[in-house]
Amino acid sequence: QVQLVESGGGLVQPGGSLRLSCAASVIAFSILPMAWFRQAPGKQRELVARISPAHNTNYADSVKGRFTISRDNAKKLVYLQMTSLKANDTAVYYCNRDPPFGIWGQGTQVTVSS
Repeated sequence: QVQLVESGGGLVQPGGSLRLSCAASVIAFSILPMAWFRQAPGKQRELVARISPAHNTNYADSVKGRFTISRDNAKKLVYLQMTSLKANDTAVYYCNRDPPFGIWGQGTQVTVSS
């Protein structure tokens, strides 16, 4: 049974930083490519960052150079370090396998506002 629990969101001023965490209760976590997605109000969910089992990373152009994805296979955790946050980073952030499982966690709200 898959369970994904995201945490670490909050309200931050433009230019600020946040670190998101995702606890993934999944079988064979260490061999799964994992990713962070986000969904802003009125928009489709989009992939933000991806990390392979070998820790190779890919980023959406909109976050490249500002966000860093990482993972701890022993603890089944995925992180997203976000810096230089902008208003248009405001969204609910989710982690999931890439491609996603059929279920999602509750997500964590990130609001960037002064």
